Amino acid sequence: MNLFDRFTRVAKSNLNNVLKNLEDPEKIMSQAVEDMQADLVKIRQSYAEVTATQRRLLKQKEQADSLAEDWKARAQLALQKDNEELAREALTRRQQQVDASNDLQVQIDVQVASIDKLYEGMQMLESKIMEARSKKEQMVARARTAQSTQKVNDMLSGVTGKTSMDAFKRMEEKVETLEAAAEVSAEMSAIDSGNLLPGSSLEKQFAALEGATAVDDELSKMKQNLLTGSSSEGASSSSSSSSSSSNSGVDSELEKLKRDAGL
Repeated sequence: MNLFDRFTRVAKSNLNNVLKNLEDPEKIMSQAVEDMQADLVKIRQSYAEVTATQRRLLKQKEQADSLAEDWKARAQLALQKDNEELAREALTRRQQQVDASNDLQVQIDVQVASIDKLYEGMQMLESKIMEARSKKEQMVARARTAQSTQKVNDMLSGVTGKTSMDAFKRMEEKVETLEAAAEVSAEMSAIDSGNLLPGSSLEKQFAALEGATAVDDELSKMKQNLLTGSSSEGASSSSSSSSSSSNSGVDSELEKLKRDAGL
């Protein structure tokens, strides 16, 4: 269960990092500004193309108007020379140039409307880009402040979750285990170097030997006392039956003392 919790925590952390990178307000707003800037470039290119087309149409119209005036003058000259047929032909050519000039004017009017729309759109987009850049700086600052505030609040309120506390407790237990192992290692090193520690098995053996020596000393002292008492009793009576009885009592007492001493 602990392994599953740790895996879940790691997976959740990686997923949160991915989502944060994908939804980073600074990156998203920067990309939006770049997209708007790219659109502005396209609009400016279109505006330049339409403006160039309009200028070309204006030149063509000027040429058509000029030719129409020339053919009109020629028609007048032909009439002055009493050449009506030639005057008619000149007026026909003039009318063609007038019609061409009128068609060009229609196209020019359309181009003017397009240019006006493009110019308005370009001005609006430039204003939007300036506004977006200003708002971007504000939003980035607010986002960074919010993230910092959230981190501080999480640290202060301890809302990181039970699994984090479990991980901390698990590491604490691990440190305690390492400390205990270090203590055991120090004790083993002291034994190997000949520095006996209290409570070791070798120390207990020596303590047992010292206790046995004290018992032997006490036993010898008691034997001496008993022998002294036996000599006094032999001086008052010389019969063999009395001596045998005294030796039997000493042997019994000796056996009892041995049993009490654990020998």
